[in-house]
Amino acid sequence: MPDTRRIAEHEIRSAIERVANEISTRHAAGNRLILLGIANGGIELAKRISAKIPKSRAGVVDISFHRDDIGRHPIPKEFAPTHIPGDVNGATVILVDDVLFSGRTAKAALDELFDHGRPASVELAVLVDRGGRRLPLAADYCGIKIATSSAEKVIVTLDSQETAKDSIIVRSAS
Repeated sequence: MPDTRRIAEHEIRSAIERVANEISTRHAAGNRLILLGIANGGIELAKRISAKIPKSRAGVVDISFHRDDIGRHPIPKEFAPTHIPGDVNGATVILVDDVLFSGRTAKAALDELFDHGRPASVELAVLVDRGGRRLPLAADYCGIKIATSSAEKVIVTLDSQETAKDSIIVRSAS
């Protein structure tokens, strides 16, 4: 039986609250704040964070066509297309994802974002930073840091209907 670690719902809720507070504090005067959930794992997280920040808007950024591993992981049949709720030109954009690992997903999200315009600034918010970066990227906002090996998998579930079902599980990838 593989070794499994779990993070409880109340810890997840606290982490999301902390990230939202940090963003809200840093951007208290900003009125052009767009949070873009990286499809698919960051969508629900971006919605939750945006709901806690006045004047912010949440959208979706789809990285399917910018992935560097598209040969091994084809575009899924069900995906959320990019939806940006406003003009990104001159806006502050926060890319939001559930897990930060190698940095490749964040890089693909940047590529997709810049296909739509030129923001004033771009930041990165993640629920879980598991280390193991392969690109020079870091989260500006992080809810939970977990040291993992490349032989482990971090599975985040954020239930849009019932937050009591939220979970983070770290388990062996095999």
